[in-house]
Order: sequence, then C-alpha cells, then structure tokens
Amino acid sequence: MEGIVSDIKRMSVHDGPGIRTTLFLKGCPLRCLWCHNPENLTMRPALSFTQKLCVGCGMCVQACPHGVHGLRDGIHRVRHADCVGCGRCAEACLPGALALFGRTMEPAQAAALLLEDRTFYDQSHGGVTFSGGEPLLQSGFLAETLSLLKGQGIHTAVDTCGEVPWNAFAAVLPYTDLFLYDIKHLDAEAHRRGTGAGNARILENLRLLHQHGAAVEVRTPVIPGYNDSPETLRGIAELLRGYDNITYWRLLPYHSMARGKYEALGMEYPMPDTEMPDTPRMRALQESLLEIFPGTRLSSD
Repeated sequence: MEGIVSDIKRMSVHDGPGIRTTLFLKGCPLRCLWCHNPENLTMRPALSFTQKLCVGCGMCVQACPHGVHGLRDGIHRVRHADCVGCGRCAEACLPGALALFGRTMEPAQAAALLLEDRTFYDQSHGGVTFSGGEPLLQSGFLAETLSLLKGQGIHTAVDTCGEVPWNAFAAVLPYTDLFLYDIKHLDAEAHRRGTGAGNARILENLRLLHQHGAAVEVRTPVIPGYNDSPETLRGIAELLRGYDNITYWRLLPYHSMARGKYEALGMEYPMPDTEMPDTPRMRALQESLLEIFPGTRLSSD
C-alpha cells in the first residue's frame, strides 16, 4: 500500500513532546481560510515556484513536456493549471526555485526514513508525528507505517482535524501514543464559514477518543474576528473540562507566514488583512481560561 507524501520536517519541537520528525501527507477534507499548508489540500502533486531563487537558466522550460514554464524579458511565468505533476522541471532546477509536493511512498520506506532520526528521539523523549493536510485520509498507509514505528519503540503522534470517519481513527488507535486534535469553533455554522464543513463529526470523534482512553492534546488556532472572543474560547474550555484524557489545550496564534506558499503555488491568499495576535493578547487569553481548563497552554509553552 502506497501513501502520498508531501514533505518531511526534521528537528521539530512543536508537534508533540521532545524533538520530533514530522511527515506530511497530502489531502484534507477542510478548507480553512487560515490554512498554512495549502500544498496539502488535495492529493494531487502541487508545484511550487519561488521567484527569488530563479536564475533564469531555462532548464525547466526544456524539461517540461507540457509547456508549464515560460521565460520572457527575464521573467519566469508558471501556468500552474497546466501542470500534471511529473516533477521533471523540479528535478532540472538546480537553484531549487521549483519544488513538487507529492510523491508516493511505501510504509517500509517511510518508516526507514523516519528511523534515521532515532538518536534525537531517544535523547529528547521525542518521536514521529504525522501531519498534513489530514493524515487520516490515508489511514491504511498511516496505520501500517505507525505499526512499523511502534515495533521499534518509537513514540508516535497523529495531527488531525477530526473530520474523518471513525474507522480511520480505529485503524491507527493501537499504534498512536498521542493525537494532536483541532477544535476550531463550537458553533456549527461558524465552523462551516471558517473551514467549509460543520463540526458534528469532529466533536463526536473527540468523544469517542475519550471513550477509548486515547491521549489527546487539543489545539485551537486563535483567529482574530473569528474565534478569539472570550465567549467562544470559554465555551471550548468548558467542553474540554469534561474530558480527562486531554493532556493540554494549546492556543495557537494566527500567523500569515504561509502567504509566500500561496504565491509560490499560484493561489490567492484568503486572509490578506488579518493581523497576528501579539504575545500579551495570547497570554491574557490563556490566563482567563486557566481557571476553567488548567491545562491551557500557548504554542510557545
């Protein structure tokens, strides 16, 4: 069974305990306005072009069989809609201006790649995290890869939005030490406005994870004007207080650092005028919520 992988991030310290390596899988059922991994929204390969790295050599023009690339007056233009994801242009691009997100991988290949960093996991009580997109859309590949890692004694985590059938969770439960679980909004219509889908299945899967005794760290991206009101966040805190399997609730401030990704992928950035909440604002939110849910943390904690 093959999986569709987009990227690997080594030496991560924000995707679970200790030093971790994060493997990103493609595909996502949501369309969050603030998404910071737009290259993983679909299963299709995604071509990224970083203009500042381009030296105008024209090797990509020669390599591409579909006329995706063009050079005129020193300007490199990419017709993303014509790209079929063969990756020949990225292979020919020595400066690294072109990158293709999306390659197939067998579970044994993925496990071997992730085990290369075992020394760091052992020394820091870290491990491997699977993210996306939504990794549980590829639950068969994910379960098999997790099983191989657990067989080697590696701590495993799955970063999920929760908007998948329960059988996807059931497939990976025996091999997952920690779920990093997004709760973005409790109001179904507000959730739909921000993500393109309701939240009924997400909340039900959280309940089922509790029922099965799974360790969960809940994460909430704090988006100005969307879910950053005290009433909205207190509602989430009250919900989480009813679950004794939740290790932490982590508040993640919105940021616009993915703006360059959208440009490189030929996509429009959905939130150009949204400001990032500063540290004093985030700390004040945390302090106001601690009395309801004592495990409230910031991303920097």
